[in-house]
Amino acid sequence: MASYCLLLSRLQQVLGHGARRYHVSAVLCQRAKVAMSRFEPENYVNYEVLQKNIGIVRKRLNRPLALSEKIVYGHLDDPAKQDIERGKTYLRLRPNRVAMQDATAQMAMLQFISSGLPKVAVPSTIHCDHLIEAQLGGDKDLRRAKDVNQEVYNFLATSGAKYGVGFWKPGSGIIHQIILENYAYPGVLLIGTDSHTPNGGGLGGICIGVGGADAVDVMAGIPWELKCPKVIGVKLTGELSGWTSPKDIILKVAGILTVKGGTGAIVEYHGPGVDSISCTGMATICNMGAEIGATTSIFPYNERMKKYLTKTGRGEIAGLAEEFKQDLVPDEGCEYDQLIELNLSELKPHINGPFTPDLANPVSEIGSVAQEKGWPVDIKVGLIGSCTNSSYEDMGRAAAVAKQALANGLKCKSLFTITPGSEQIRATIERDGYAKVLRDVGGVVLANACGPCIGQWDRKDIKKGEKNTIVTSYNRNFTGRNDANPETHAFVTSPEIVTALAIAGTLKFNPETDHLIGADGKKFKLDAPDADELPRLDFDPGQDTYQDPPKDGSGQRVDVSPTSQRLQLLEPFDKWDGKDLEDLQILIKVKGKCTTDHISAAGPWLKFRGHLDNISNNLLIGAINIENNKANSVKNVLTQEFGAVPDTARYYKKHNNKWVVIGDENYGEGSSREHAALEPRHLGGRAIITKSFARIHETNLKKQGLLPLTFANPADYDKIHPEDKISIVGLKDFRPGQPLKCVIKHQNGSEESILLNHTFNETQIEWFKAGSALNRMKELQH
Repeated sequence: MASYCLLLSRLQQVLGHGARRYHVSAVLCQRAKVAMSRFEPENYVNYEVLQKNIGIVRKRLNRPLALSEKIVYGHLDDPAKQDIERGKTYLRLRPNRVAMQDATAQMAMLQFISSGLPKVAVPSTIHCDHLIEAQLGGDKDLRRAKDVNQEVYNFLATSGAKYGVGFWKPGSGIIHQIILENYAYPGVLLIGTDSHTPNGGGLGGICIGVGGADAVDVMAGIPWELKCPKVIGVKLTGELSGWTSPKDIILKVAGILTVKGGTGAIVEYHGPGVDSISCTGMATICNMGAEIGATTSIFPYNERMKKYLTKTGRGEIAGLAEEFKQDLVPDEGCEYDQLIELNLSELKPHINGPFTPDLANPVSEIGSVAQEKGWPVDIKVGLIGSCTNSSYEDMGRAAAVAKQALANGLKCKSLFTITPGSEQIRATIERDGYAKVLRDVGGVVLANACGPCIGQWDRKDIKKGEKNTIVTSYNRNFTGRNDANPETHAFVTSPEIVTALAIAGTLKFNPETDHLIGADGKKFKLDAPDADELPRLDFDPGQDTYQDPPKDGSGQRVDVSPTSQRLQLLEPFDKWDGKDLEDLQILIKVKGKCTTDHISAAGPWLKFRGHLDNISNNLLIGAINIENNKANSVKNVLTQEFGAVPDTARYYKKHNNKWVVIGDENYGEGSSREHAALEPRHLGGRAIITKSFARIHETNLKKQGLLPLTFANPADYDKIHPEDKISIVGLKDFRPGQPLKCVIKHQNGSEESILLNHTFNETQIEWFKAGSALNRMKELQH
């Protein structure tokens, strides 16, 4: 298609100006239009605008641009005037589309309803993947989920129809796999209400996880603000081989950068080693980039992406991308804020964990490390799939390992589960025999959903509190995340390594060197797995699970019962009263790691994601109180009694006592869930003061009218006692770049002042003054 535009430029040179030139332009450009997806034939890929904006910015900056800069700056609302300085200025961007998973879509759609707008301004979709609990197996679990969650699914389907949002029904698959198969493309700017949205970087797009309020801005047609990211370059040389997989690249990078090393930056992979990685392998790497705090991750457009686009029915987009390839790769000589180099030929299989995704160890060493640390070496369960590793290639490599075990009369010693990433993957691995092989080796194929990865797992093989080990091909392994058991030691690795370890049943097995004993008593060694990256036949699409919104949804009714325990219409938060925040109680002083799982737990709490008051009963129940080293136990300074965190917050709110949370490093790392910001605001919180924040959570707090502040001197964290009171002074002169004063009123009657930093810009200060970003949006409408 894009060849028409090349032809056009040549014809224009010959024909000159005038009506005839206009006629040729109109005809040929009309033929050059390529739809963004088969579901939205009237929305087109527009590389011409991207190219034009890149040209404007390149001329202004007068330097080569990194690929991530090209795509981000190519979507600027005003490329000619926007201030651009990596790590400092805020960019106003125009994303191409929005995607929401069902757990976060509830609150996002409730906020959009509150905005009063009639229809979304950009293509948007809802994906039902988070509310399906793994219990018995795919079909049975899906039927149960449809029954249990009928009210929520109906709300999402009807609100999608009313406001112009595409709806992927339960059973469709995991949001990120659906996006890769249907919506991501080279050069797209996509935001999604899930932290693993960066998965789409495997197809050369800038795909960023956000909270629901950010999604509402974009759906409302408002420019979306993002702090201009720094760029971390990862140069790949050599090539993958043997047991080493794409997952090992990000496991290694996570070990180098840690869970906060990518904060405020885009990770951009480049170099000759890129070409040895499949498109879905690149998606795996970008997906788990969320675990290092990165804004997103991206790979340059190449033949592997072209092959994947073609195989998934998007050959026209691939053809167009070929014509604009110079805009979909980094400029020669571009500079990175940090550069990491990895030789893939030397990279070994890795396994990360437990309890944090950046604790990296080679598979060859994990057995001895586990014994030394006292971690259980016997593996209770191996779990493959998830949004990170559920591609056709992943399933093929796992099946290749399983076949060898079966050929020698072995099955898994550990329990073994398989989660297909999408209905298309499920149908195709059933057709091509992979699913049967994985069942034969002892596996249970779960529904096309998130399942155990996000705590939706009705686990029966152990009791809560029992110390045990599981290995997964997931992305995240925080304490209690998978099964709500704080004693579960979860390790993250590739699907093929999970399969091998589940067959052996122990962390002490290294498939590269160790032998297994077959049913005949003979030793054998597993060969490194090999599998096709894409099916030789076309993908089997499976069942049709997509609901297209009607052209006019104005007559669609959306019901939210006032007595519902699952859904609740939102009331606007109170506006700032123009005064300093004085004598704030300290709800909790958090010790150590505090992720969004600690602030707003998932698992059984997912059912309340559309009901703010009910879900607020999980506020900070996983955070460790520095005063007593316990979770969900804080002192109510008004009653002098210890109680649950949410109960104490409700007590303070009832008695008109506003409160503050004191936190440690990288507070709010993990999921994009904005409930971790909505809940403290709903229960009377006014500020969160920490040593540092994770990016998405900091933005979510600002959106809800809270003050995320950091100690100018991190050592000041130690000056505060949980029974002190905090006053935040200087809010009348609140402005960008100006620290705020904090007065600590100690329990002994003394006072001292410290400084608190913030990253608010002018727009975000207006959110605070209005009470929330949604309140500010309504003010602007009027």
